[in-house]
Amino acid sequence: MKLRHKLLITVLALASGGPLQSAQTDSEVAARKVALELAGAFSNDGFKIRDGHWTGALKRGEQAVIAVNLYAGNQYWFSVASQGGAKISAVQLYDEAGQPLTTENYLDEEKIAAGFAPTVSGQYFVTIGPLEGEPGTFCLVYSYR
Repeated sequence: MKLRHKLLITVLALASGGPLQSAQTDSEVAARKVALELAGAFSNDGFKIRDGHWTGALKRGEQAVIAVNLYAGNQYWFSVASQGGAKISAVQLYDEAGQPLTTENYLDEEKIAAGFAPTVSGQYFVTIGPLEGEPGTFCLVYSYR
């Protein structure tokens, strides 16, 4: 229940103009470039990169939460890159009840990805973090097939 409450508050904050915005700084653009390169690797397996992305700044120990609508029967990869000395330690998915979901994971120096195939269509939450190292910028893009 505590996680669900925290997710709801974070989603409401993001929906009201929170820290996630379109890429504007050099660091956000650099993070997006790396995230798109990682997502591009999944296109070799037939995944299409979803139009759009999410960027933001994170401090040590912080997490970002992004609400996404996913469809049963599709497969997804959530690709995240960080810049500025920051290291994302995890990308995790949660269902609408706040329960963590099992994902396939990929981890490299400045990029990380989580793969998931929902059995039920609906709203899901992607958490990015917690952040290790220096404060920095992240970018998330996702692919589907």
